Amino acid sequence: MDAQGRGRGENIDPADQWVLNPNTGEYELRLSPSAPQSPIPAPRGQRNPGAGNPRGRSASPDRATERPGRASPERETPGRDVPPQRRRRGAQEEEPPAGRRGRRPAKKDKKTKKVLLWTSGTVAFVVLAAGVGGYLYLEHLNDNITSVSDDGASTGGFKKDQAINILLIGTDKRTGAGNEGYGDKGSEGHADTTILLHVSKDRSNATALSIPRDLIVDIPDCPTQQEDGSEKIIPGSVGARFNTSLGQGGRTPSCTMRTVTELTGIKPDNFMVADFNAVKTLTTAVGGVEVCLGKDINDPDSHLNLPKGTHRIEGEEALAFVRTRHSVGLGGDLSRIELQQQFLSSLMRELKSNDTLTSPSKMIKLAEAGTEALTVDSQLNSINKLKDLGLELGKLNVKNLTFTTIPVIDNPAEKIKATVVLDQTKAPEVFDLIRNDVSFTEVKQKQKQEKAAVAARLKGEKAPASEVRVRILNGGAPAGSAQSTLSWLQVDQGVGKSENAGNAPAELAKTTLEYAPDQADQARRLADIMGLSASALKPGESVTNSQGLPAMTLTLGKDFKGAGVSLTPPDKAPDDIKKSTADKVVCAE
Repeated sequence: MDAQGRGRGENIDPADQWVLNPNTGEYELRLSPSAPQSPIPAPRGQRNPGAGNPRGRSASPDRATERPGRASPERETPGRDVPPQRRRRGAQEEEPPAGRRGRRPAKKDKKTKKVLLWTSGTVAFVVLAAGVGGYLYLEHLNDNITSVSDDGASTGGFKKDQAINILLIGTDKRTGAGNEGYGDKGSEGHADTTILLHVSKDRSNATALSIPRDLIVDIPDCPTQQEDGSEKIIPGSVGARFNTSLGQGGRTPSCTMRTVTELTGIKPDNFMVADFNAVKTLTTAVGGVEVCLGKDINDPDSHLNLPKGTHRIEGEEALAFVRTRHSVGLGGDLSRIELQQQFLSSLMRELKSNDTLTSPSKMIKLAEAGTEALTVDSQLNSINKLKDLGLELGKLNVKNLTFTTIPVIDNPAEKIKATVVLDQTKAPEVFDLIRNDVSFTEVKQKQKQEKAAVAARLKGEKAPASEVRVRILNGGAPAGSAQSTLSWLQVDQGVGKSENAGNAPAELAKTTLEYAPDQADQARRLADIMGLSASALKPGESVTNSQGLPAMTLTLGKDFKGAGVSLTPPDKAPDDIKKSTADKVVCAE
């Protein structure tokens, strides 16, 4: 029977029989006080149970919608079916069949649901916490985000199918809520703690490279967007401390990004900046992180006062921990870096723990704290973008995240040692490892097999140099590189069947040699002469040279360093590089 137009002249909509259960917070279908109730959500658009009632009243469950002389649902004979409700025209929800309890929606597997909801929270550092709330109240979190222009210093943002390089900057800026009472009041801040986080293309490993604040570097000129939208070039500095790449003279994080590119040859995809307050709020949001001290520490400068052993710290105490330096190691910034790496390792483990991932309250606190405490670049200025980054970074296993520091030595130009310079015997190799996406930890068996397959390209017979036919293109190398390489090959190496083919259609990051299957022996000979790695060899097709004969294509990329200079990168981190992984607890001394 249709419920509308019946009874005492009232029009009672079936939607009015959906009532809110105060115990569950869900709408339930109530056919009568004695009838079973179903926790099926109310039909879309009917959040108000009384919404369909022309008089503005919702039907009371004690009120029968009956005609005189007809039995109400309350007076139905026991065991007799309740007459079915007819679906209102245009309604989107099916009414439960007559006499049957309304069906509950099928429950999703709890584990699957958690994975879908919280995956973006499985991330490594304080900066990654901004992505964990990617599925929660997006507009509110978007309003929390502060972004500044990357000024063209980035790659344009990370890509899901490429290796990722994120510049993480901890500033000692004294201004802003929660930052009072530290150091010089009113300071514009410096790049006090800087980490270049490299995540491998296959997401199997990552390297967190700390950059000492007192490292002497050349800071390039920095085109910088001003508040009125105009651009101003902030002059660079030669032989300056790295930490002055931010805050000083109007320098923004994009200038720190340019300085890192100049220093390492690695162009970051994005940057994130955290101040003092970020450490306090984020550690509090996760309920603290565990750290270990190998001795008692009482540092009046940082206000850290903890006995030897393991401690769970948060808030002000966590900030004191990452700021202390006089009481650990040699009492300098390099010793403090090791403390900070221990802290970040612990925070990552906490973020990826079940206690965090299965706690909605912690995840919400992290989302709030992260979006409020961090400043990101203009390519990363929404929760959706942060969520996508969090999902990529969340694929990492803590045992394959390596912390290390740029190899440095004391500045030989100083009598009283206050700054450091690059260790030229070790630092270039570390930069090459990261540029070439080489893991600092032992790779999985699958990666080993893939590397072995690539290495096999160099194994086999090599054709005589006189039989090698190759066209040379400049694909990003310095001007004149194709011609100088041609001359070197012909005059010094006996590769007479080579020619300069001009510029490549597009620039390449790395030098490549493309060849057809029947040219493999020629490719192996040229790779041996040029010092090309197996990964530079690209099986493909031949091209026709100026004589109409098939030839290989050698494209000189941005990594090209000159004719005769080997392009074979290291395949593993050197044993004498000091490093640690995020899965291990290291007690600071």
